Amino acid sequence: MKYLTVIVTLLLQIIAVSNAEHTNNWAVLVSTSRFWFNYRHMANVLSMYRTVKRLGIPDSQIILMLSDDVACNSRNLFPGSVFNNKDHAIDLYGDNVEVDYRGYEVTVENFIRLLTDRWSEDQPKSKRLLTDENSNILVYMTGHGGDDFLKFQDAEEIASEDIADAFAQMYEKKRYNEIFFMIDTCQANTMYSKFYSPNILAVGSSRFEESSYSHHSDVEIGVAVIDRFTYYTLEFMETIEKDSSLTLQDLFDSYTFEKVHSHVGVRTDLIERDPKEILITDFFGNVQNMIPDNNENFLDAKMRDSNNIIDLSIEKGSYIKQESQNGKKINNTFTKVLGNSEFNVMSDESSSYSSLVGLGAFALIVLSVLLSK
Repeated sequence: MKYLTVIVTLLLQIIAVSNAEHTNNWAVLVSTSRFWFNYRHMANVLSMYRTVKRLGIPDSQIILMLSDDVACNSRNLFPGSVFNNKDHAIDLYGDNVEVDYRGYEVTVENFIRLLTDRWSEDQPKSKRLLTDENSNILVYMTGHGGDDFLKFQDAEEIASEDIADAFAQMYEKKRYNEIFFMIDTCQANTMYSKFYSPNILAVGSSRFEESSYSHHSDVEIGVAVIDRFTYYTLEFMETIEKDSSLTLQDLFDSYTFEKVHSHVGVRTDLIERDPKEILITDFFGNVQNMIPDNNENFLDAKMRDSNNIIDLSIEKGSYIKQESQNGKKINNTFTKVLGNSEFNVMSDESSSYSSLVGLGAFALIVLSVLLSK
């Protein structure tokens, strides 16, 4: 009876884990501009890249798309460096930047293929968005845009309908749990107006017929180095740590017209959760299960439970094998009262071997769950 109680408890834990909202976070960060005078757009996306990495999302789960024509531009007085502030406090283009799509690889086609995972067999895994139904995805875009469109490299445009349809394909293919779409461009809010798939939260820097403005210029660099919406997003994010309890609603509340000089828009009708309940780290941080290895009692208890499960599986397997060899029919009933209900588990001779295998597999699954807690 004691063993059965352990199994039922652990089974409920497994069910709870399987119903978890999400198990991994990804970020797709895109600067759609090129040329030196669009320096700020590259600084925007590199600033977001630095933020998600600081909060724990690994490079293997970040897709970075940018023209990459600024750091080594002949007009750059600081070769190999990109800054988002005139005090040059942080070099955004350091040794640990991994660009997945650069230059002429930053196209509408590649962006859509990335979201929908429609690639040929020879596409490297490092350049694919390998998400599943348990993935939360941050999609950040910056560049020049207008009513329902965003320019790519001053050569082509992506429409809001294109992104909406790509998200719909992702939903049908179970490629996400939730999406947080952020866009910093002129008339940004029109870019999420056509979305229709579930579990998408969106925020834009400016409404219809409204511009999105740069924050400040650097005299030495000679151009604007960051946009206002992204600047104040970063100002808020610098207060966030991996264990922060602040929510996306706190981020939205931090945007004011006095700061951004435009009307930030938020769309919440497609997502089930209230932004007040969505942690910043649900999209900007990493998801990981930690084992407190400094707690010997905790680990000892987990190992004892694991051993109990394995012993029970071996004992049950030996019993099934013995009964099978004797040619007897197995009519084994476990009864456990849960409140006012009972449940019975019965098996016959034809399923004895599969029962043994099943119990062994169950023990291994429970053991892995215990050790991952």
